[in-house]
Amino acid sequence: MTVERIFDELGHFKRFQACLYFAAVFQAVACGIHYLASVFLVETPNFVCGAPGNITDVLYGNLTGSTLEEILPFFQAGNGPVVVRTADGDQWELSRCRCALRIAPTDFKYDFDGNKTMKACDENFVYDHSEVYQSIVTDWNLVCEREWLAKMCQPTFMLGVLIGALVFGDIADRVGRVRILMITSMCQFAFGVFVAFTGNYYLFVVIRFLLAMVSSGYLVVVFVYVTEFTGIKVRTWTSMHVHAAFAVGIMVVALTGYLVRVWWIYQIILSTCTSPFLFFCWKFPETPFYLMAKGRLQDTQALLDTIARVNGLESRLRAEDLRENKSAGALLEKEAEDCQAPPEKKLSILDLFGSWRMAGRTCTVWAIWFIGSLGYYVFSLGSVNLGGNQYINLFLAGAVEIPSYLVGCFAMDRVGRKKTCAPALLLAGIACMLIIVVPRDIKVLAIVLSMTGKFAIAIAFGLIYLYTCELYPTIIRSLAVGSGSMMCRVGSVVAPFCVYLADIWIYLPQLIVGILAFIIGVLTLMLPETLGQPLTTTLEEAEALGHKPSKKNKDLEDGLEMNQHNTANA
Repeated sequence: MTVERIFDELGHFKRFQACLYFAAVFQAVACGIHYLASVFLVETPNFVCGAPGNITDVLYGNLTGSTLEEILPFFQAGNGPVVVRTADGDQWELSRCRCALRIAPTDFKYDFDGNKTMKACDENFVYDHSEVYQSIVTDWNLVCEREWLAKMCQPTFMLGVLIGALVFGDIADRVGRVRILMITSMCQFAFGVFVAFTGNYYLFVVIRFLLAMVSSGYLVVVFVYVTEFTGIKVRTWTSMHVHAAFAVGIMVVALTGYLVRVWWIYQIILSTCTSPFLFFCWKFPETPFYLMAKGRLQDTQALLDTIARVNGLESRLRAEDLRENKSAGALLEKEAEDCQAPPEKKLSILDLFGSWRMAGRTCTVWAIWFIGSLGYYVFSLGSVNLGGNQYINLFLAGAVEIPSYLVGCFAMDRVGRKKTCAPALLLAGIACMLIIVVPRDIKVLAIVLSMTGKFAIAIAFGLIYLYTCELYPTIIRSLAVGSGSMMCRVGSVVAPFCVYLADIWIYLPQLIVGILAFIIGVLTLMLPETLGQPLTTTLEEAEALGHKPSKKNKDLEDGLEMNQHNTANA
């Protein structure tokens, strides 16, 4: 495909592409921030029912105090209630979701065998503010019978991510990459700040849903954008390190959560930390692949001249030269026809299943997206049992991804996309199997295997964006990435429910992930290799990837080339 000649002539990753890349990736940090922000937004601190009247004495086991705030940091729901005495002389046993008034107590002590009158809390709760000063849980009492509302915040956010991935991926193929990058960036900032000023739970969920849609839309399109602006020699690194920016966003969430314990201030800070991007995103140019696919030769030529000037090169490449290859210019010829020509065919998600080969490829790619997300979140949610400081744990959860992307980049450029993705999935599956047989008292080994599994899943999950871009042609590339990202979000929505299966058997979530990862790893071996291959433009070119021509066809092609050579010599 001759559009790739741009990078041979003007550089694979020179000054122009580097400026665009780092600017676009900078905003990707915001995607990591918004995806993980709910970790502290909906954090539930220790709490008990509030007691009627003024409290004068508090008992909890062997601990004594004069206020609930002194005892709450040590309170554990399964170890009995907190006993308090009020100024009126009443004694109350306070638990998480109910309280009991002692009838005619003789003295004030922790154990009591007499009669009690049970009462509901009636939304009167006392929270431990030593770790979490203010979250939406404490503001709107999302505990006890309203606890499910807090648990629905992340699934509804991921539902917005799922819808946004599909919607914006399709729109980007129709109206262009730059418009979507600009719109989603501005909406990320606006919705992110608006979340901090929502006055009730339901408005909070709605705005977060919209924020999820635009965050997902940006993340999907930015992968396509940087892929279509960088050459083959650096495409692996530039694509994979968009994930590194996402991981930086996770670390920013951990750091901000540690420093700011008031949820609405925390949300404003997170939403504004990438706001400088808004000042220059409107200067972004459209990609050459999209311009050529739409037949916009004048815009393409202007872009080529700009790239050459910024890179300090002479502008000798003509846009018309990129149309010489018929397979690359098939769509352009349709665009160039007069107004009486039939309209351009509207492509949809069904074109991903246009043939048996493409259907099998799409199913396997979707499965990789799904297991990458499912495995990532199952490993992440399961890591809460590690204990320690929650802010450090989240910071490390982001930091551990960076070396996995470095290893993935190195392997992808050395052994290929398929031979990196498949072994990574197989390794994750094996790690899950080994976690199952590890004795529960050997926690260090279980942690090492868990980190190994997450490391391997991160490699597969990191490269699937680039791999998907290379497996599909320009005309449906954004749609392919968007639909794959949709499957990814299905996995992220399913993951919490998968973790709940630990109530049946503690290792059942790991067993499910391990089996799926191993099976999908085997299926990945059937995909074509795209290392060193140019990006395709048409569905026919994409379908031919990994398909070796027959010996008869090859001999015919050699014969035609020899005849052309003899004619030229004559």
